[in-house]
Amino acid sequence: MFTPNLLFIFNMFRFKQFNVDQSGCAMKINTDGVLLGALVEAKRPLNILDIGTGTGVIALMLAQRFPLAKIDAVDLDEKAAVTAAYNFANSPFADRLSAYPLSFEQYFDLNPAIAYDLIVSNPPFYINSLKSPDNKKQLAKHAEAGFFEQLILTLTIHLSVKGQCWLVLPISTSTIVKAIAVNQNLNVATVITVYSNPSSEAHREIIVISRIKVDLEVNSFVIYNAPGVYSSQYSTTLKEFFTIF
Repeated sequence: MFTPNLLFIFNMFRFKQFNVDQSGCAMKINTDGVLLGALVEAKRPLNILDIGTGTGVIALMLAQRFPLAKIDAVDLDEKAAVTAAYNFANSPFADRLSAYPLSFEQYFDLNPAIAYDLIVSNPPFYINSLKSPDNKKQLAKHAEAGFFEQLILTLTIHLSVKGQCWLVLPISTSTIVKAIAVNQNLNVATVITVYSNPSSEAHREIIVISRIKVDLEVNSFVIYNAPGVYSSQYSTTLKEFFTIF
């Protein structure tokens, strides 16, 4: 989670170009989400889908970064979808953002022919683990084993030919998801291994799945140089978004 020097007003998180109200969302803005929103690379995507949008922060970041893109966002938690819709409507990118209170399966059942240039997700990532006693947090953080199989199967149908899917996951879950992708004849194009500090063990991977065969690119990302001191890698990546940089 973020350190206290970031600017919150009640449940409002202020970015340089937009604000995010976190009311009603079990999962608040976190490092995983903003890293994904800032690190995604895509060549002029025209349509983007954010799965499990929560507050809508990743969709908003991508709207800022890709001014030609229309962005759809889904979340099966209705209160989260309402919050995301509010944040979208009050942003400079309102005309390009839409939120839906649906699971991605429900969304694609309603839109069977749609294909996206870019799909992103900071998904629920605890598989077959102890469930949180908080039902909303359980929904936001835990997935059944079949969730990722269904997600990857969706990519085989709803990614455009040159499309990519970017996911941020714990290391153990990433290993499972990469294997599922290969079994579905998809390709792991990029792996970004995320470390809290230079001496820590990796705790996340950002993986990129594509339909086109490419050579695997492997990178690393360090968040802190020392306790409370962000790395230059982190500050450079987030400087277009965070008011503290």
